Amino acid sequence: MEIELRSTEDGEPPGSHRTRAGVAFKKRQHSQKDVRQDSHAVQISFPFYSHYSTLVRRPKRIINKFPISPHAEELRRRAFPGSTISQWNDWRWQLRNRITSLEQLSELLTLTMDEITAICRHRGTLPLAITPYYASLLASDSPAQPLRRTVVPVCDEYLLTPGEAEDPLGEDRDSPVHGLVHRYPDRVLFLVTDFCSTNCRYCTRSRMIGAEHQSGLVRQWERALQYIETHSEVRDVLLSGGDPLTLADEKLEWLLKRLQAIPHVELVRVGTKVPVVLPQRITPALTRMLKRYHPLWMSIHFTHPEELTPECRTACARLADAGIPLGSQTVLLAGINDSVPTMKALMHGLLQARVKPYYMYQCDPILGSAHFRTPVEKGLEIIEGLRGHTTGYAVPAYVIDAPGGGGKIPLLPKYLVGREGDELVLRNYEGLTFRYPDPVR
Repeated sequence: MEIELRSTEDGEPPGSHRTRAGVAFKKRQHSQKDVRQDSHAVQISFPFYSHYSTLVRRPKRIINKFPISPHAEELRRRAFPGSTISQWNDWRWQLRNRITSLEQLSELLTLTMDEITAICRHRGTLPLAITPYYASLLASDSPAQPLRRTVVPVCDEYLLTPGEAEDPLGEDRDSPVHGLVHRYPDRVLFLVTDFCSTNCRYCTRSRMIGAEHQSGLVRQWERALQYIETHSEVRDVLLSGGDPLTLADEKLEWLLKRLQAIPHVELVRVGTKVPVVLPQRITPALTRMLKRYHPLWMSIHFTHPEELTPECRTACARLADAGIPLGSQTVLLAGINDSVPTMKALMHGLLQARVKPYYMYQCDPILGSAHFRTPVEKGLEIIEGLRGHTTGYAVPAYVIDAPGGGGKIPLLPKYLVGREGDELVLRNYEGLTFRYPDPVR
């Protein structure tokens, strides 16, 4: 009997020392007399199939391939005709082939004059950068498509309005050493890179993303780690950037190992958008490594239900299967996700992907962000449209990260109407009022 064995995805790029180009296939010839097989296959010590004719003998196959959606396959064939599926699913190939120029993007999308002008006009940080995978989610002929608006520049980025700032949250002011923000008493924000695989046009750290300051990174990390080691009040470290998951496994593990060795660090979190814009990065090799450094939590940046593709869901499943609790962070954006139906669809999809909705952020007032920002009342309307109308697990906390370094301030609709004597007057999700005994003491 001929049995085909397919090797598991190793998570390494083609041609590396750990794998050969493509998925390895092995064929073995087996007979009832010759039952020697690979360690991955079925081992037989008794000829069951000769004695029990009702049993059906099935070959054992180990298949652990990463999915490729039809829209992704269509773009691969059209824009990268010389590529293979194995290359497309290699995260390093995705990084090497990012769309970073007007010429590349115009081959994929029918660009408007506004988009062309904005791309040509750009200088400095937050350059155009989109992975081929995420580009496959963009509508080629619809500039108003939500996902397209989040990553393709427009001229509104160059319009400055009152209240905007390069560093609206005052992170640089709360940075005791370069790359570390210590604002809250027991936790720090550790900016381990200024690189993202895909650049969001509303990024809070637009002042630094794409600055290409990667030299001396280990020395910068060492200074930040020394600060954490000498401040015993720090029990929680959030790795962010840039995107920490764009680091190679070895560098990321070096950081996690160093943090795990600090006795007072109880918790490490990773803030990332990689499962959404570069899901191929979540390899079995990466998750095997991450499993060694629990308790490890992850906050994933989601924007719209259209991001919940089979590839993204597979990446989230791999992380969840590795025992990593997943939460979402969503920025409220005008004309992109600022409606109850859109936000409800996103939150329901996240729960199905085993991601707990965590924060819904009011868009930070970075320079040139007015076209992205909604009125705060819109955010309250969305929370009111979720609370009570769907499971509480699907309701994120709506927060404003206060300008100037005030930290996150939660906002809620007015459910507490007021007080009458020894009773509180409350309003529920249906608009009905109720009284709760609460005598003044």
